[in-house]
Amino acid sequence: MKKIIVFLGTAGLSIVLNSCATLTRGTEEALEIKTDPPGATAKILQTGETCQTPCALIKKRKDEFTVRIEKEGYKPLEVPVKSVIAESGAAGMAGNVILGGIIGAGIDAATGATKKLVPNPIDVKLEKIDEIIKKNSENIKN
Repeated sequence: MKKIIVFLGTAGLSIVLNSCATLTRGTEEALEIKTDPPGATAKILQTGETCQTPCALIKKRKDEFTVRIEKEGYKPLEVPVKSVIAESGAAGMAGNVILGGIIGAGIDAATGATKKLVPNPIDVKLEKIDEIIKKNSENIKN
């Protein structure tokens, strides 16, 4: 009975330790949002989460979404955020495979720990609406 308990404990520990990226990187990251000028409202369209720039929102690494940035008097922007394999996440996945941690590799893939959000940070310059109107009227005259 003691051998079974030791075996199960060792097996369980190896499963947990072999999910390298999940342990070292985590499954979430802070998405930084900066605007020029500051004070714009950033909204995740899919969830409704908002913040005032400059700010950061904690998001799952595996999620993809669109950030809408608005400020009165400025043209609104929408920035698509993608989830891509991170360099360090790929290294963690390779470590799982080399060490025989197929279960750990599966855990990392399922949780999104091997990924990162792109772009991060989001850093945009907002364009004043009256400047856009001025440019358009100049183009019409020419």
